[in-house]
Amino acid sequence: MGSELYRLLELGKHLDEEWDGQTLRDRMIGGSLQIRPRDGRRRLLELNRAQREYSRRCSKRNIVLKARQVGITTYVAARYFVQTITRPGTLTVQVAHSQESAEMIFNIVRRFWENLPEEQREVLVRSRSNVRQMAFPGLDSEYRVETADENAGRGMTIQNLHCSEVSRWPGGGFEALASLRAAVVPGGEIVLESTPRGASGTFYGEWQEADKTGYTKHFFPWWYEDSYRVLVRDGEVLPLAEAESGLIQLYRLDERQIAWRRQQWKTLHGLAKQEYAEDASSCFLVSGDCVFDLEGIEKTIGLLEKETHLEDNGRLTIWLPPQSDRNYIVGVDTAGGGSEGDYACAQVIDRETGMQCAELHGHFPPNELGRRVTDLWRRYRGALVAVERNNHGHAVLVYLNEMGCKNIYEQDGKLGWLTTAASRPAMIENMAAILIEKPQLFHSPRLLEECRTFVRQADGSARAADGSNDDCVMAMAIALAVRREDAGRRAKKGRFELTSIAMVR
Repeated sequence: MGSELYRLLELGKHLDEEWDGQTLRDRMIGGSLQIRPRDGRRRLLELNRAQREYSRRCSKRNIVLKARQVGITTYVAARYFVQTITRPGTLTVQVAHSQESAEMIFNIVRRFWENLPEEQREVLVRSRSNVRQMAFPGLDSEYRVETADENAGRGMTIQNLHCSEVSRWPGGGFEALASLRAAVVPGGEIVLESTPRGASGTFYGEWQEADKTGYTKHFFPWWYEDSYRVLVRDGEVLPLAEAESGLIQLYRLDERQIAWRRQQWKTLHGLAKQEYAEDASSCFLVSGDCVFDLEGIEKTIGLLEKETHLEDNGRLTIWLPPQSDRNYIVGVDTAGGGSEGDYACAQVIDRETGMQCAELHGHFPPNELGRRVTDLWRRYRGALVAVERNNHGHAVLVYLNEMGCKNIYEQDGKLGWLTTAASRPAMIENMAAILIEKPQLFHSPRLLEECRTFVRQADGSARAADGSNDDCVMAMAIALAVRREDAGRRAKKGRFELTSIAMVR
């Protein structure tokens, strides 16, 4: 018995080492852990495509966006179970969105233990303090499956944390997630995993911010699950729709997969994109009435060019550098600044065409935003700078003056653009019309994602959905509104000059 325990503990020291392209951890999973698949027959866990890819790319901080039932919850449970029984003092916690899901996950883990080789079960003596806890006193290790609530994680010191179906956690899940993450030790492993559920909320926000927060993003579409096929006769699925042809060309799907997809899309209608994700953008269906045309947004995203120039740690993106024969407008949406506050944004557009040229985006206090916008003004050849003067905009305008910015937009004799209950709808409608008519003018994925989550509220107003941002939208709406006003002013001036010439004649 002692020798077997010693062997397990020695294995625990080498779980990340590889032989023939497979880690020792995955060899242990495939060699000793059993599952009960859909056919009901127990078998060893043979890693599928999604599980192998996750294993290959995972880090200490992970966020997983997936289609339904591609096997990630099972694999994470297996991964954590092996770590729990081979590394003394390990507390593993998996958190489900409901009691039913928690029971399901715990049954997976219990099945792992019950079907271990007899010599391992003899040394891994279990005790249990509640219905979803598996404790191993000889190792001082525990495996718990909890449900999400605001007290989750309190009093714990967690080495492995898996948060399952975060988008469906009650109450939005923000407080529960904050409590759990605070309990994870430095160097511990975290997995946030979910199918999508609307373009708002905690999981959506975590996914959108993952690149900034240091989480490794994993996306697993429905075709990663081999069983998502149906039998068809040769040629039965022809002719193919445009979307189907695209999937076959891009991902080499076969006719059986296309036939399965048609069944799901016919049954689930609009929810199919959410339940069986095909890309990491459109699967986040907007809850509410989107102000911007969703079909147009998706087409625009498909047109985006990847050639960009990034500066300032990615906070400044340039698609079109300044040209000597062009004039520009900078629209600025201000914020309070600070790492946890709202974002500030500046959009640079071509004054004549409306083409998006550059985007500044980040947490900037008024003085810092003023400095950066002044830099943009100089860079884009004395562009017309339109700063929303509401709230923190007054301070930004003061700093612009102090830093020598000479071409600041004025409205009714006052510096800055004033967004009011009357001007805001007109600004948004103008931008929405341009997005439909000239989608090629927009280059920013961040801006387009914000358009997807900019919705009409019950009171008739329009703003970002809960958990989403609209700073890029508002900055662009200001720039385009100023451009429209400027074009109208120039047209009026042109008509006046023509009339004066005619009168002289």
